[in-house]
Amino acid sequence: MQSATCIRLDQVCRTFGSKEVIKEISLQVGRSDIFGLLGPSGSGKTTLVKMIAGIDEATSGDVYVLGERMPKLSHMQQIGYMGQSDALYAELTAQENLEFFCALYGLGGADKKRRMQEVMELVNLGAHMKQQVARYSGGMKRRLSLAVALLHQPPVLILDEPTVGIDPVLRQSIWSELEQLSRSGTTIVVTTHVMDEAERCGQLGMIRDGTLIAAGTPEALKKDTGSATLEQAFLHFGGAAS
Repeated sequence: MQSATCIRLDQVCRTFGSKEVIKEISLQVGRSDIFGLLGPSGSGKTTLVKMIAGIDEATSGDVYVLGERMPKLSHMQQIGYMGQSDALYAELTAQENLEFFCALYGLGGADKKRRMQEVMELVNLGAHMKQQVARYSGGMKRRLSLAVALLHQPPVLILDEPTVGIDPVLRQSIWSELEQLSRSGTTIVVTTHVMDEAERCGQLGMIRDGTLIAAGTPEALKKDTGSATLEQAFLHFGGAAS
């Protein structure tokens, strides 16, 4: 029987020199969950998701994804990652970028062509497939980065503030797709400082100054603090205003 836990962090710390950025965080993410990390800029969200993705390594403690201790190079194809910085080749077209990542993920033939078209339509860039990425706006680059993360249909998807710079209508469309992916079995970890996005997460971890100050469903966090909004709940637990 498969474990219901997809991601597990045990007493994870991360220091850079003398600065402790992540402080003994322990949490679990269930399979097919959308787990949100809510906190202001500089709270440690990005450092935490990089360790989950295997891009960075904990100074102490353990990170497990799908039962494997991270980082593990052979496990990286099980993860789709979208960072805050767009990892794209600006001199290439969007199509050439997608073809490069398809080659990395081992996608070929009809499946490759189908997936490229599907992800570009999802992020509303289908008409810009042959355009050089250098000519893309900042928002278009974010959308292309999301398309790349979704390309190989990974069982685990890690998104670091994926909707920054994206218009409200498309943002709603992207969240609808994330919810559909979750229903289909994909486990999603998403960082945000936007309260309405946090409301759409099945589980939520609130982070301040590298510390996990609260975790639970959005409704439970509000109920436990007698709060009408997640922002009020965050402040109740000791968070700073986002």
